[in-house]
Amino acid sequence: MNVEGVKARTAAIVGEVSQAVVGKDDVLRQVVATLLAGGHVLFVDNPGLAKTLIARSFARVLGLDFRRIQFTPDLLPGDITGSHVFDRDTSQFVLAPGPIFANVVLADEINRATPKTQSALLEAMQELQVSVAGDTRPLPRPFAVLATQNPIEYEGTFPLPEAQLDRFMIRLSVGYPTNDEEIEILRRRAARHDDEVDLTPITNAKEILEMRAAVETVIIDDELHAYIVSLVTKTRTHPNIYVGASPRGSLALLKLSRAWAAIQGRDFVIPDDVKRFAIPALAHRMILKPEFWSRHASTDAVVQAVVDSTVVPKVS
Repeated sequence: MNVEGVKARTAAIVGEVSQAVVGKDDVLRQVVATLLAGGHVLFVDNPGLAKTLIARSFARVLGLDFRRIQFTPDLLPGDITGSHVFDRDTSQFVLAPGPIFANVVLADEINRATPKTQSALLEAMQELQVSVAGDTRPLPRPFAVLATQNPIEYEGTFPLPEAQLDRFMIRLSVGYPTNDEEIEILRRRAARHDDEVDLTPITNAKEILEMRAAVETVIIDDELHAYIVSLVTKTRTHPNIYVGASPRGSLALLKLSRAWAAIQGRDFVIPDDVKRFAIPALAHRMILKPEFWSRHASTDAVVQAVVDSTVVPKVS
């Protein structure tokens, strides 16, 4: 698999998923880039905008094992990771794996569970393994968490701690469809006579790992390394920001820009690849100073200002 193969495969994947998700091809390509970069996705948007549909559709089209976890206040860590049960045949306690043992895990409304339960994902997302009472098991490869969060309901929710947010490589919003796109949604539903969209698997776990290996061959110039670090460093010194992006943000920009270059069929990164992911990769890793909360300031605007004020390197 080379970058041309990655480009062709991505086009096929996005084309198939777009049979179910209308008019959001750019969001779908960013999800593919995140999966190829080995990251996790946090969808933050209003209800009914296809967040769950995107996760289910990708799992189907990618030919991967899929599990959905509905996060609620009474959900326990063991409900995610699994727990030990007594096996009468062996007279021993054995681990009964939880739904985290899948290639694609949908953490639906993740902020409705308590912080203790949310933290059950930390080891899985960072180290690709799960430890239960001293029993450590590796997770299947590839592994990705696609989480959803509703930004308009706060009653009965528990905001994700910064450590948890930092584990998500990218934060995305789907957005409302245009009038024409919404009409097309209705047309397709009327034509198929069913709520479910019959999607065809395009690839499999082995090929996705080959695509990830191809992404690792993409060249990035030292000037762009410096550009990434400059962007991230400025988030730490911006007057509106209390806590800026960590080095994990720099690594996210590196991985995402390389994956995006491969999706475009290039074996090298250009500055636009980095700029495309600046807001999705950095904004959720920052904390505004309290005095700016009431001024409707946003970390998105801060990142955009940082991008606009940073000199773009000339890369040959």
